[in-house]
Amino acid sequence: MATLQKKCTIPVIDLLDFPNQLPMLIEASEEWGCFRLVNFHQVLPLTLMAEMKDVIRSLFDLPTYIKTRNVDVIVRTGYMAPSEINPRYESFGLYDMACRSDVEAFCSQLEASNQQREIVKKYAGAAHELLVRMAEKLAQGLGIRSDTVGFDNWPCQFRINKYHFTPGSVGLGGVQLHTDTGFLTILQDDEIVGGLQVIDKAGDTIPVEPWPGTLVVNLGDMARIWSNGRFLNVKHKVECVDETIRLSTASFLLGPRGIVKPLPELVDADHPAAYLPTTLEDSRTLRNSTGWQAGEALKLLEIRRDETDEPSSSHD
Repeated sequence: MATLQKKCTIPVIDLLDFPNQLPMLIEASEEWGCFRLVNFHQVLPLTLMAEMKDVIRSLFDLPTYIKTRNVDVIVRTGYMAPSEINPRYESFGLYDMACRSDVEAFCSQLEASNQQREIVKKYAGAAHELLVRMAEKLAQGLGIRSDTVGFDNWPCQFRINKYHFTPGSVGLGGVQLHTDTGFLTILQDDEIVGGLQVIDKAGDTIPVEPWPGTLVVNLGDMARIWSNGRFLNVKHKVECVDETIRLSTASFLLGPRGIVKPLPELVDADHPAAYLPTTLEDSRTLRNSTGWQAGEALKLLEIRRDETDEPSSSHD
C-alpha cells in the first residue's frame, strides 16, 4: 500500500484486501469523501474499460441531430450540450443503467451498432455490480447488514462526459464546483488528461492526477444524509490543464427509491439524527431551486436543536 499511496494525492483502497481495508475505507469516506480504487478488474476488466472508451469517442462524433435524441424520463439526465455555465462540457446519460430496457433505449436513441450495444450493456452491468459491492463494504464498515439495505434495487445513473479543451482554455473550468447528488459515484477518468480536482476538509484544492487502470470513487449528498453526517460529500470540479479532448465515464448509485434518512443504527443519544427525511427527487429540487451545487442545500435539511432538545428544521 505504501507504494500505491505515493502515486496518488487521495486515499487508495485495494478491493482485493478486504476486510483489512475496512478501517481505511471508512476513514477515507469520512475525511475525504473520495478515494482511488485499485484491483477491481475481476468485476470491471481493463479490456472492457478500453472498449467503452472507444464507444464513447464514437458517440461524441455523432451528428447533433442524433445526439439530441438522447432524452430521459428525468430532467437533465439525457444529452447535455455545451452551455453558458459549462461551455466546454458535453455529455450523454440515462437514469438507470441497472435497467436493461433503459440501456437498450439509450443505445437505440444513439443508433449504436450491435457491437457498441453489447459493450455498453456489459459495461453497465459490471459498473452496477461494482457500485453495489462498494456500497456493501461501506455498510459493513459502519457495522450495518447490507442485506437490510437493498443496494441492488437502487437506481444507477450513467453519464459519459467530453471536455472540449482547446488552445486558450488552459486554466479555465471544464465543469463547475459541485457535489454529486446521489450516494456513490464510480468515475473512469481520462487515463492521460488530468484536470479533476477535489476540495479537502481544509478547503484546499487537491489535483487528482491520472492513474491508468484505476477508478475514482466519490461520495455524494445522499451518502452524507444516510450516514448521519459521518461521510463527506466531496466537492470537486474539472479544470483545463491541457489543450486536448478529455473523456470520462461516471456511474452513480443514486440512493433509495423512497425516503432517505439517517440510518437508525447510526442514531443514538450521543449522535441524534442530523438530517430531516427526504427523497432524492426532493433534495435535487431543493438544490436546483437554490442554485447551490456544492452541497450547501443540505444545510436546509439539517435538524437544529434548541436547549430543550426539540428538533426543528434549519429552514423553519
